[in-house]
Amino acid sequence: MLRWLGLPVEASAQAANIDQIIVIVHWLMLALFVGWGAFFVYVLVRFRRGVHPNASYTGASGRWARLTEIGVVAAEVILLVFFSIPTWSARVDAFPSEQQSTVVRVVAEQFIWNVQYPGRDGVFGRTRLDLVRADNPLGLDPSDPASRDDVWTQNQLNLPVGRPVIVHLSSKDVIHSFGLPQMRVKQDAIPGIEQRVWFTPTRTGEWEIACSQLCGLGHYRMRGFYTVQTQADFDAWLASQPAGL
Repeated sequence: MLRWLGLPVEASAQAANIDQIIVIVHWLMLALFVGWGAFFVYVLVRFRRGVHPNASYTGASGRWARLTEIGVVAAEVILLVFFSIPTWSARVDAFPSEQQSTVVRVVAEQFIWNVQYPGRDGVFGRTRLDLVRADNPLGLDPSDPASRDDVWTQNQLNLPVGRPVIVHLSSKDVIHSFGLPQMRVKQDAIPGIEQRVWFTPTRTGEWEIACSQLCGLGHYRMRGFYTVQTQADFDAWLASQPAGL
């Protein structure tokens, strides 16, 4: 089923659970489509005008109609209680420790993804709205010692493989949607709210960051990239980037 659905490659530890739910939902929808389609054809023939000239407005009744309704409800409850809620809970409640994770800040704007790394001290530098400008899109405060080793990039997110990643996500203007299809991650970036999302990359590669929310006339230009690499390559890349402003 996964091959038929044409899903992107699984590149995170959480992708398998998400794909399992997607497959189950598609099987359920396929069963409903075939079942209701067959029932529709049966009704067209069984209750055609030549046999039943007078319409009945009482609706379906009887044992089979009741069993069908109960079966559909039961399948949906099982999908929700035993698959969807546990997967959602693991992604929302079971956050890894930031000390054992790669922590980045992603700030969306029309039509750029701004990425900030905390640097060697592991602390994000202070930002101020009045300092935001073209050459300082995050508003880093140069007077804050913690900001002097911070690294920031635009439309390029680098991550090490095999280690949890925690993304602090926000927006400067309108609602955007941070989409990493290979990681099975999609989270809205909302102005004034910082949200956290996490995942664990399991394979190296380079893919696109998709904005999954129509965010303006230049939405088509909001195209970034993320690269998953070995820890050594990530450390070398981070060390090669200019720090601060």
